[in-house]
Amino acid sequence: MDSQEQLEPEGNVATRLDDAWVTIVWNDPVNLMSYVTHVFQSYFGFTRQAAEARMQEVHENGKSVVSSGGREKMEVDVQAMHGYGLWATMQRSGQ
Repeated sequence: MDSQEQLEPEGNVATRLDDAWVTIVWNDPVNLMSYVTHVFQSYFGFTRQAAEARMQEVHENGKSVVSSGGREKMEVDVQAMHGYGLWATMQRSGQ
């Protein structure tokens, strides 16, 4: 068993050590760049500079990874982005 296949207990559930997920925010034609920056600052606690950098990434590249962690947390983040009216998805990290 290599290091990525080792199991690590998390409460009563075993998870793979490499079981990391990311939340991706996608570009859309609806939301203003200033609003997206505001959401990133408000929800994720990014500094203005970090929020603007991620917003620019969304604008220029069509998407930006805005958070990473366990699947359940990423589901919460995706739902929060939907609540703000942003288009967001999640996927396994590294895919």
